[in-house]
Amino acid sequence: MCPATVGWDTVSELSAELRALMDAHPQAPTMELLIPDLNGILRGKRIQRSEFPRLADGLSLPRSMAILDSRGRIVEPLGLGSRDGDPDCLWRPVPGSLAPVPWSDTGLLQCVLDIAEPAAAPAAASSRLLLAQVVERLRADNLCPTVAVELEFYLLSREQPPTPAAARVPGTDRRVVEPQMYSLDDLQSHEALLADMARACELQRLPAVTAISEYAPGQFEINLHHVDDPLLACDQAVLLRRLVRGVARRHGLAATFMAKPFTDHSGSGQHVHLSLADRDGQRLFVDGDAPGAAVSQAAAGLLAHLPESMPLFCPSPNSYRRIRPDQFAPVAANWGRNHRGLAVRLPLSDADNVRLEHRVAGADANSYLVMAAILAAAHRGISRRLEPPAAVPAGAEIEPVADLPDHWQAGLAALAAGDLLTEYFGADAVEQIAAVRRFECAAFDDEVSSLDHDWYLRSI
Repeated sequence: MCPATVGWDTVSELSAELRALMDAHPQAPTMELLIPDLNGILRGKRIQRSEFPRLADGLSLPRSMAILDSRGRIVEPLGLGSRDGDPDCLWRPVPGSLAPVPWSDTGLLQCVLDIAEPAAAPAAASSRLLLAQVVERLRADNLCPTVAVELEFYLLSREQPPTPAAARVPGTDRRVVEPQMYSLDDLQSHEALLADMARACELQRLPAVTAISEYAPGQFEINLHHVDDPLLACDQAVLLRRLVRGVARRHGLAATFMAKPFTDHSGSGQHVHLSLADRDGQRLFVDGDAPGAAVSQAAAGLLAHLPESMPLFCPSPNSYRRIRPDQFAPVAANWGRNHRGLAVRLPLSDADNVRLEHRVAGADANSYLVMAAILAAAHRGISRRLEPPAAVPAGAEIEPVADLPDHWQAGLAALAAGDLLTEYFGADAVEQIAAVRRFECAAFDDEVSSLDHDWYLRSI
């Protein structure tokens, strides 16, 4: 059967979970309340131990907290948090998100909050609720998704300008300058840090199962095990990003999930694996021992709606710098078996593990919105029995011809021209998401940067 979506209204369960956490950590003085905004950035506040029991009934916090740009600024064109007087709404902990913070020196605890009264908040104030909305639509059609999230990131040294914390040549202080993809020496170089990350994941019940050295010095990927609740999977992805940063800081490093932090190195992606079953547990992506019609229909939906979903997969101007030919990121709406150069990959697997891997989103993207767009597109593909383009054969060379939006203006134009997200999210939510993107991206383009000075100050 499809599991119940992780909810925000199980008051008795939350009370029991709060009591268990307080009993397990009797000296913990403080808890951080975490609210994912539209960019996937965690906002919130800290409360003292005396306030912990109140969480089960919910806390009043500004509803604008989740509709800020990545700078933490109020999006003036929306008027939310400014002209409306910045009203509060009720927020309640997400069951299962209460946990200790192992990298804290003070015994800090944490939990994720979600809106308890959706009708009292702007449509896009909770990207988590938008995902829940899409998941329920799939389940109404007897489609039960199982998903997994993979996140790439860079470790950074304290040097300025920002520099990858590259591994050292074994036995020396010389830093590695070549990628050395899948290098075990690179993992060994950060062994203590990665071991602390693994312990922190265990304490926070995050199912991190693998870590690899990626295609740049100081770049790594951590994979989360698949789960049959997309909301839980995204809760875990958001908390993993926080964990990686926190543990890196304890080791004197920084971590970034920017999509393209360095011109000369590969970008960081957020890959999502998807399979579907019905309520009886019957896998829908297989027919006997081979992929079935549903998998190609889902792929067709994903490809057909890639352009309009790009503002969710690429939330900032920097995000689009990853969507370039020969940058180890998809640039075209294509798919095929066992080919990592494609937007949608059918990985090599046995019949029990047939799935699609969506490879377009950047590591900087809001995981809830990424997942919601992917599930909506797959659902439309299956419900309308769409046919995908011809699959690219495994091992085939592909021409680096881009047909996906590669700039924020093109992405927002595709979003405005599409109808998928309006149908699955609602028109108000889509317009609020687009307004946040427009506001931030336009401000970014208006900035005079050091590059302007380097290129033009003297010569023009």
